[in-house]
Parts: sequence; C-alpha cells; structure tokens
Amino acid sequence: MKNLDKLLEKYAKLCVKVGINIKEGQPLVINAPIEGLEFVRLLSKNAYELGASEVYVNWSDEVLTKLKYKNSPMEVFENYPKWKADSLEDFAKRGAGFISISSDDPELLKEMDPKKVAAANKSASIALKEYRKYTMNDINPWLVISIATRSWAKKVFPKLEEEKALKSLWDAIFKATRIDQEDPIKAWEDHMGNLKEKVDFLNNKKIKSLHYTSKNGTDLKVELPIDHIWAGGGSITSSGVPFAPNMPTEEVYTMPDKYGVDGVIYSTKPLNYGGNLIDEFKLYFEKGKVVDFSASVGEEVLKDLFAIDEGAKHLGEVALVPFDSPISNSNIIFMNTLFDENASCHFAFGKAYPTNIKGGEDMTDEELEAHHVNNSLTHVDFMVGDSTTSIVATTLDGKTLQIFKDGNWAF
Repeated sequence: MKNLDKLLEKYAKLCVKVGINIKEGQPLVINAPIEGLEFVRLLSKNAYELGASEVYVNWSDEVLTKLKYKNSPMEVFENYPKWKADSLEDFAKRGAGFISISSDDPELLKEMDPKKVAAANKSASIALKEYRKYTMNDINPWLVISIATRSWAKKVFPKLEEEKALKSLWDAIFKATRIDQEDPIKAWEDHMGNLKEKVDFLNNKKIKSLHYTSKNGTDLKVELPIDHIWAGGGSITSSGVPFAPNMPTEEVYTMPDKYGVDGVIYSTKPLNYGGNLIDEFKLYFEKGKVVDFSASVGEEVLKDLFAIDEGAKHLGEVALVPFDSPISNSNIIFMNTLFDENASCHFAFGKAYPTNIKGGEDMTDEELEAHHVNNSLTHVDFMVGDSTTSIVATTLDGKTLQIFKDGNWAF
C-alpha cells in the first residue's frame, strides 16, 4: 500500500503539473467517479500547491446512475440540466483547467433502455456545445485520465479475484502513463518530444491523401484538407500555455476532408460508448459519409450515435498509432477509449478539432464548412489499426510515401 501511495502521488503531480500545467490563480474543475475520492484529494492538494485558486469537483456514482436510468422518465434524459452547462461554461470563461477521469464500467448501461441512453447523449451534446468550444479550440487546458475502479477492473481482468484485478489495472495504468519510471515528468517530456518529431515530419510532407489497407478487408481512401495540421503529444492553449490533453497518449492526429472519405473500414477493438460496447463493426463510406454499416455487438447503439446529427455520419479525426506501442504490447483490451485508442490507429466520428487546420480556431462555422471541416455535436473515437495495417500517403506534388507498414511507422 505504501508503494501505491507513492505512485498515486507521482501520478497526481504529473496530471496537474504536466497535464493541466496549472497556473497561479487558475481554477480547476475535476469530473470524477466517487470511487476516486482519495485520488481527487491528491489532485486537489497538488493543484493548490501550484497556486490553483479553487478546485471544483463534479462527482458521479455508478449505482446512482443505474437507479436514475431505471426509474426516471424519458423527459429527464431529454433535458440536460442547464445549471450544469452554465457552470462549466462559467469556469471556462474564467480560464479554468478541466480534468475528466474516465473509469466507468464499460457495460454500465447495458441493461438500460437504449432510448434513454441515446436521449441523454444527445441532450448533453447540445447543452455542452458552447462549453466544448473552449476545450476543442484549446482555449483552456484539458486532460483526460483514468483511475482503477473495481467494476472496470473486473471487466478487464474477469479471471482474477477483485483485489488482484484492481492491482493489475493500476499496474497497467502506471506503466502506460510512465508513472513506473523514476522521473515521470522527464519521461513525459522525452515522449512528447518524440511525438513532435513525427508531427514535424508529416507537416513538412504536405500530404493530400492517405490510403488504408489491412488483411481484415479494410480499403479506405482519406483525403486531407489543404492547410491541415498534424498534432500530437502536447498542445498549447490560445494564451500560449503548454499542456497534455491525454494521459496516456501515443497518437499523432489531424482532420480528414469531410467529403473525402471513400471505401470500407473494419474496427479492430471494442468501442465503449455511452455505457455500452460496440464491437466487430464495419463502415462503408461514400464522399465522406457513412452509407452503410453493421456490427456484431451494439449495432443499435451505433445507429443511435449516427442519429445525433448529420455530422456524426462523417469523420472528424485521423489518428496514427503504431501497433508496436506500450499499450498495444500490454495485450490488454481496456474497453476504455482513452487507452484503446492509444494502442491502435483510429478515427473519430463527428466534430473535428478546429486547431487541426491553419487558422481554424478563429473561423466561424460557415468558414470551417467552406474548408470541409466536419462539425457535429459529438466526437467519438474508434479503433481500426492492427498488425497488418498499411497506410500510403500521396503528397500534393503527386509523390507516394509509405507512412505505415505492418502496423508500424515506416519512417
């Protein structure tokens, strides 16, 4: 336990100092499961030590969430509380940092009414649209992390006793976030430097399109907009403060042309969406839009995702992650997008990050559309990479370049 306490302290310090990079007088908002009480206290202690003016926590509880879905009428899920959205927007306007802890049971809402789940996802997306402009445009620093919880651990390690499963999940989290290293902060600085090398290489190549193929049947061509920007590792707020939005992270990413995706793509890992799993799905694209799809697990959930709005049927993110990466090499299916997306090349349905195109953060919605930047109320990552993934780029001057071969970087 003493060793765990030491690792948790290092983890909290990394999240606040490198992840959010909290500044003197800055508020911090934390979204956390009630099981994370002790860790949230550590985050708060470290934030205050670095000068945070206030730490505000939004708590969630799986038992209460299930009770709500079982007993509350549909109108509750169709109307996201305005005070919640107003609170987040107010903190964003005050320059707050935002930490979200993603650690729910992957199948928390499996037995619940799917119409309630879909309604809740849509109403939250609508209500939080203004708040999300602050995070998706990197106006405010934001960070997504995870902690080990009992319900999640039992799903990841179903053959282990509860305490052993919990310990195994903590060990996996600490390894993926480099907390197990002697100096995690230095390790993160080095890691982000390595990712930046890949970012700089891709930005210098002026890529026009990417062609994905894989032995599972994937054959997809993805056009990239002119003036797209590759990013990865760390980000910088509009006021010039560096931060790391995801811990762990192994990706380098940009945006696709909203109307330039054609072909078929197969998923390679389960997608945890809205407390349900979607697995073994394939998608057919024409002119950027999903025109047909199927899934062995969660097909109705996937259908509800696409029904959120028109933009949900288009892609908003293209992300490259080598198959030979720390999370992938752990051979653990986390059933948590934060981890699984960093073990595999992936895309995202829905809204693109405006920061992935030159001047995008200052464009209106109409200007973004003119540049073929996808807009949506949602943004959902899904995994498509495996050990046979090949990605060939075509540059603006007509040259071809192998980006990925056998699932890994080819340069």
